[in-house]
Amino acid sequence: MSVDAWDRTFTDLDGYRGVNGNMHTVEAMLAVGDVTGDAAWHARALRIARRVIGAAEAHGWRIPEHFDATWTPDLDLNRDRPDDPFKPFGATPGHGFEWSRLLLHLEASSHVSDVEGLLPAARALFDRATRDGWAVDGADGFVYTTDWAGAPVVRDRMHWVPAEAAAAAAVLHARTGDAGYAALYATWWDYIAESVVDVEHGSWHHQLDASNTPIDTVWPGKADLYHAVQSTLLPTAPIAPGLAVAARDGMIPTGSR
Repeated sequence: MSVDAWDRTFTDLDGYRGVNGNMHTVEAMLAVGDVTGDAAWHARALRIARRVIGAAEAHGWRIPEHFDATWTPDLDLNRDRPDDPFKPFGATPGHGFEWSRLLLHLEASSHVSDVEGLLPAARALFDRATRDGWAVDGADGFVYTTDWAGAPVVRDRMHWVPAEAAAAAAVLHARTGDAGYAALYATWWDYIAESVVDVEHGSWHHQLDASNTPIDTVWPGKADLYHAVQSTLLPTAPIAPGLAVAARDGMIPTGSR
C-alpha cells in the first residue's frame, strides 16, 4: 500500500493512510505497466486492489477510506465535519464505481494472470454504490457520502461521481454483456446531459446541491476534467490496455462520445 504524505525533506511521514491515494496509485501503475510492458507494475496494482477488496467486503462493500499508520480503518474520521473536501466522513459511492472499473482493467490486462474474484468484486462494489448513491433522497443524482449503514450524509452531487458511474457501467457492460448495465449507463448519461453539463459556460458543473442547483462550497471553478473526459472515451475504448496506450495506438474510434 502507498503512504500519503511526507514532509518536503522526506523525513517526517504523516500517520494518516488513505485509500483515495492508493486508488490513484493503481491508476498510475496500470498506465506505467501498459506503456512500458513491465508486468511488475500491474502486480503491484493488483496487490493494492486485493487489500481494498478485502476491506470493502468486510464493510458490506462500502470502502473504508481512512486508516491509521497500522492500516486499521478509522471509520469515524471527520464525523464532526463530514464535508471535509479531502477526507470526508463515511463511505463515498463514487469511489465504489472507480474501484469497480479499475478491477475490470486489471482483470483484462495481459500482464495479470491471477484474476480470480475480480469480476465478482467489481459487480459488488458497483451494486453497493448504485443502491447507496443513486437518487436515494428524492432527486436524481448521486449523494456524495453515506454513513456505514448506507444513509446519506453529504447530499451534494459532485460531477465526477456520475462520470465514474457511467464509465463503470459501460465497462461492466462490455465485460459481461448484461443489458442492465447499458440501461444504467443511458440513465446516468441523460442525467449528466440534463443537470451536470454546463451548456452556457462549457465543461461540467463541478458541484450541485441536493436539488441539482450548481454550488461551489468545495472549491470554486472547474478544477479538473479527467473524470469527464474519461467517461466519454471509455465506452468505445478496449477494457485493456488503458486509455494512454489505446489513444496512442488508435484503438479509440474518432468522434467517440
